[in-house]
Amino acid sequence: MTIHSYSHTQKGILRPILLICAAVCFVVAYLAWESPPLTPVFVVAGVVCIVLAFAFARLTVCGEGERLAVRFGPIPLFRTTIPFDKITGVERTRSTFLAGWGIHLTRKGWLWNIGGFDCVQIETGEKSTLVGTDDPDGLVAFLKGQIAATSEHHEENR
Repeated sequence: MTIHSYSHTQKGILRPILLICAAVCFVVAYLAWESPPLTPVFVVAGVVCIVLAFAFARLTVCGEGERLAVRFGPIPLFRTTIPFDKITGVERTRSTFLAGWGIHLTRKGWLWNIGGFDCVQIETGEKSTLVGTDDPDGLVAFLKGQIAATSEHHEENR
């Protein structure tokens, strides 16, 4: 069975944590009002936490034409794409507690995760990317279908 389209959004756990951090920053800024050098630092930190809370509220993974798109949102500050014809392998895997969440390099490759530990490891010729998801089986099935379809298309054009 080939899956022709895929779109899945996972809500993260970072937003409430970042909003609490923002609230703490604003309270400290209010309490430090009489100490001018500290107040702007905590106000800016609070604003940054709010922006990041909405940048990391959810993770959407979807097929967009010839590529897989991975993006955090609803503020679309962080996103990446992986062309289907560059994918050499996919497998279901798990990240670790120490690997955490967000976007960063791990020993297995670049991690894009918003919560939980289920991931899909996507191999390309150049690098490995781990995409966190609460639907790893659906994403693996979709990607394997796209790899097969891309291979068939390349064989037809030879």
